[in-house]
Amino acid sequence: MKEVSIMNAITRPVRTRVAPSPTGDPHVGTAYIALINYCFAKKHGGEFLLRIEDTDQARSTPQSEKMILESLRWLGLSWDEGPDVGGPHGPYRQSERSAIYTAHCDQLLADGHAFKCYCTPEKLAASRAAQMAAKQPPKYDGACLSLTADDIAKLDSEGVSHVVRMKIPTTGTCIVQDTLRGEIAFEYAVVDMQVLMKSDGLPTYHLANVVDDHLMGITHVMRGEEWISSAPKHLLLYQYFGWEPPVLTHLPLLRNADKSKLSKRKNPTSILYYQRAGYLPQAMQNFLGLFIKSASEEDEKTSLQTLIDEFDVHNISLGGPVFDTSKLDWLNGRYLREELSVSEFLDAVKAWALNDSYLTPIAEMAQARITKMSDLGGLTAMFFMNRIDGMTVERLRDGVKLEQDAQRAAYTLGLQQFDNMIEWNREGIEATLRRTAEVLDAKLKDVIRPFYIAITGSAQGVPLFDAIAHLGRDIIRERLRHAMELLGPATSKEAKAWTDLLTAPPKAE
Repeated sequence: MKEVSIMNAITRPVRTRVAPSPTGDPHVGTAYIALINYCFAKKHGGEFLLRIEDTDQARSTPQSEKMILESLRWLGLSWDEGPDVGGPHGPYRQSERSAIYTAHCDQLLADGHAFKCYCTPEKLAASRAAQMAAKQPPKYDGACLSLTADDIAKLDSEGVSHVVRMKIPTTGTCIVQDTLRGEIAFEYAVVDMQVLMKSDGLPTYHLANVVDDHLMGITHVMRGEEWISSAPKHLLLYQYFGWEPPVLTHLPLLRNADKSKLSKRKNPTSILYYQRAGYLPQAMQNFLGLFIKSASEEDEKTSLQTLIDEFDVHNISLGGPVFDTSKLDWLNGRYLREELSVSEFLDAVKAWALNDSYLTPIAEMAQARITKMSDLGGLTAMFFMNRIDGMTVERLRDGVKLEQDAQRAAYTLGLQQFDNMIEWNREGIEATLRRTAEVLDAKLKDVIRPFYIAITGSAQGVPLFDAIAHLGRDIIRERLRHAMELLGPATSKEAKAWTDLLTAPPKAE
């Protein structure tokens, strides 16, 4: 395989970026990608940008954006340009750049590199089903390519909904130059005619990503390997616009110990979880840095400046770095013991949980439930834990009226609904448990008890909905996931059957 230089023929100042979507909790994979882009830019005296890709209007929230910015800053990363610091290439939120995308989409249409597609979802689904039945790769069949100008004018005058798709050559090969993988060849015959502009007038990732990277002067795009198959479309867009493409590096995804893709179903994946669980930012930064260090280096403790100075993209293994939480625990322990004085340790503990912001809601929940202040220890200990210490099946089943499989179903349904909550608040939490009781045809109190035990470690104590809201989605997910590990994880068949209960029509009275 032909080696590709990461500097390629770039003569402009190095500019990299990270572009998270604010549609949930900030993922450790985002931090890993951000760290690589940051280290590369700073090693070469360049600039690192943060851009918010929030065109998914249904799922993007200001709360999620705030968490992303706070979590990356907690890790010790900063950016030269971004939505919170400004810069000469803004706006840095895609939702504020609609006019830019529309103008570039119109340019592609005028130049004959894109076309309007009026196919209905039903027609598209039927076409893809036929292709799959014929054992052909499913992709757009080009039905609207043959529309004349008169056809298009008539459909537009009738208000028929449409998207805009890019044109793809019918023959030839696209060669993607990747710094980790060398040359990757894609036959245009298997590349889909990607939607560039949705029917709601918002761009897809592909158009917005290319336009933004060019206008923001990004020289090196270092992103996850899941985008390799999109590279031919992106390079074709650069060609259509007449722009110089950036150097591409597709990074291996973080993996679980069994080499499967890192998933919150098997490991906590939110940066905020590790912050809430009491890890030091230096340890997490160091841990992620091990994925880009040379394996031959002896001491695994390192600094951000060392990671910058010694950065070499070819140190990254294509096999996929394993997110080994036991290694993170070991590193965190070393930092706690070796890097902090007693006063610094105390300051870290205060910043973690012994501060007014975290303690005030706990005090509000506990005050009415104690007779002496020494009762606080047992009542509130669960607010200062990761998993509940000493949890067992017997403890989870203590006094629970639900059958064990129904209890497992309740946890599974609760987890799914918690994950889908846009805003994390008491009202949504209560609605989730009420809905869970409803679909399981159980009394609310019989559903609340097993959640109480899994989350607080006992059958009574502080108000459950308030406790769940204060602990946060990440800790709750980990405690319910642990309960499922003990009771028996849901099989794929069970998970589907239980999930289907949430979408089933209400039972007749």
